[in-house]
Amino acid sequence: MPLLNKVRTAASGGSGGDTATRSLSRLRVALTLFFALDGFLFAGWVVRIPAVKQQTGASAGDLGLALLGVSAGAVITMTLTGRLCRRYGSHAVTVATAVLLSLSVALPALTRSPLALGLVLLVFGAAYGGINVAMNSAAVDLVTALRRPVMPSFHAAFSLGGMIGAGLGGLLAGGLSPTAHLLGLTGVGLVLTAVAGPALLRHPSPTPPKSLAPAARTPGSPSRAGTRRVVLVFGVIALCTAYGEGALADWGALHLEQDLGAHPGVAAAGYSVFALTMTVGRLTGTALLERLGQTRTLVAGGATAAAGMLLGALAPTVWATLLGFAVTGLGLANIFPVAVARAGAVAGPGGVATASTLGYGGMLLGPPSIGFLADWFSLPLALTTVAALAAGAAAMGYWARNAGSEPAS
Repeated sequence: MPLLNKVRTAASGGSGGDTATRSLSRLRVALTLFFALDGFLFAGWVVRIPAVKQQTGASAGDLGLALLGVSAGAVITMTLTGRLCRRYGSHAVTVATAVLLSLSVALPALTRSPLALGLVLLVFGAAYGGINVAMNSAAVDLVTALRRPVMPSFHAAFSLGGMIGAGLGGLLAGGLSPTAHLLGLTGVGLVLTAVAGPALLRHPSPTPPKSLAPAARTPGSPSRAGTRRVVLVFGVIALCTAYGEGALADWGALHLEQDLGAHPGVAAAGYSVFALTMTVGRLTGTALLERLGQTRTLVAGGATAAAGMLLGALAPTVWATLLGFAVTGLGLANIFPVAVARAGAVAGPGGVATASTLGYGGMLLGPPSIGFLADWFSLPLALTTVAALAAGAAAMGYWARNAGSEPAS
């Protein structure tokens, strides 16, 4: 019996309900593991960047150029993965890119020159970009079939995986070589893919009931150009969120230490506080979306993040700044997941690819933009751009309130 009929039977309380529910539950668990694996592997690589820099003899400039390989590989692949998902299915592409990501994370430790490092990071970035589009596309389909706004829970798994990967990497950095550590990550990634992958490969992406599926375009419905504009709006909303995340990751600690005289240990806690509250916000995101709906969650999140970042950038004390960072994390937590979900609802895997690419571009744009503005004006003033973009995301979320398919809360 097709999954479509099973979902319908489940919705009406028929005998196929238990089968459909178990199938969707297995898919949700498997996808959650892939999101966590993505964050875990990426964070594990990031904490070993200083050791790999020393191993390759790279200068700061050489390392910066090599790290562009991650960005270039990710952006190029993100633009192609939507097509691969439409042709082969998002589940198969998720598993394939998870294998590639697990294998490629070990490659940087095997390099001995900045050029070789940049080349292998192109491969790593391609896998990272591919899995992000593929698993988000799969998550959009599953969210529709479940009829619950559970997208934030997947992104919470990514955040938790990143925190575990960074914490474990920090513990191992003193006693384990980069080669042993990153090869260990490869082993973990391949094992987890072998465990979670079959659940995705055995089941195609769930097909929503006709009442939830996008209707065929009628003369009064949005044109293809209108659909592209809507997807771009949600992509820019994702960009605004990622801009803030990238800015705080690279500049939050420096602001605390340089502008407010915080102890280095306290300054280092700035991004940790932000990441922790973002994770908490995503863990509670489903309940929030069910209560408020997507539009009000976007608007409230953007407004909260804007207020928090104004406090974090302009407060005269360390503890008030830390509070501002925490509030910012809560506000930004669910904007990216909702934006990607809405883009996917409007345009399928292509919409997810566009929103993810723009979002990733925001993470790349944030740190250098803050740096230039800090040189021209000051770091606190530069950080207020995070508040401005968060407010812009809230405004765009309200403007696009009727775009796409927003389930009732």
